[in-house]
Amino acid sequence: MNSSVETSTYDSETYERIAKAIAFMRQNYLNQPDLATVAQHVHFSEYHFQRLFTRWAGISPKRFLQYLTVEYAKSKITETASLLDLTVDTGLSSPGRLHDLFVKLEAMSPGEFKAGGVGLQIGYGIHQTPFGECLIATTSRGICNLHFLNTTSKDAAKHTLRSEWSNGDIIHDQQTTKEICDRIFEPVASHSKPLVLFVKGTNFQIQVWRALLRVPFAGITTYQGLAEAMGRPTAARAIGNALGSNPVGYLIPCHRVIRESGELGGFRWGLERKTVLLGWEASRNQKIGQELT
Repeated sequence: MNSSVETSTYDSETYERIAKAIAFMRQNYLNQPDLATVAQHVHFSEYHFQRLFTRWAGISPKRFLQYLTVEYAKSKITETASLLDLTVDTGLSSPGRLHDLFVKLEAMSPGEFKAGGVGLQIGYGIHQTPFGECLIATTSRGICNLHFLNTTSKDAAKHTLRSEWSNGDIIHDQQTTKEICDRIFEPVASHSKPLVLFVKGTNFQIQVWRALLRVPFAGITTYQGLAEAMGRPTAARAIGNALGSNPVGYLIPCHRVIRESGELGGFRWGLERKTVLLGWEASRNQKIGQELT
């Protein structure tokens, strides 16, 4: 393991196996693969795979499979649309359950944008999450980047960070970003203050990213649905481009936007990870809902 990455309850090997299993289940959901078939695909015994998967998702692989279908996605699109119709664009999300996070977005001014981070100190670290490793970068004004990493992309992610903030003072700050990572991926009810994001983008990109904060945990919308919720019904294609430029993965939940057909569409950090994120949120949402009843 890279020396810059701390020991965690998560590890990349677990994520890779889980992601491979979920991709296999989604590709073959019409055949309803049984536990033995999926376990064999990831080179685990049935017992060990069931135990690993249930610890990660909170539910069994068989129950998880129901969240990978096009039919499920379409039902969530309809449900989420009604919720979006009721929200007001304040830039502040409205969580109702443990895994929802208060997120507030602050946009860089045009002058700051043009300056490219002059006078800004940016601390970054690489951390384990349930969805593989990620690079988190933060400033005194808020979180500016969260990029999920592939196994060989650490240097590429650092290069991207430096190119995005060409005039900033970029330092390695594992402790500060570890605290942020824990708050994001291991949330507790006592966290009442919002996580502040400090991002740079065009006016339209900022509008899209703010709109995404209104999509609830485990919710699913479409490019067109998001366009209509923004009052920009002809902007679906431009919205797709804005999602592809999302600087803060997961917290700005571009993974919750899919095609009207129920197919996933694109994702900056890979369709396999998008599948994992959507399935994990759906399973956690159901589990929390059962605990509250």
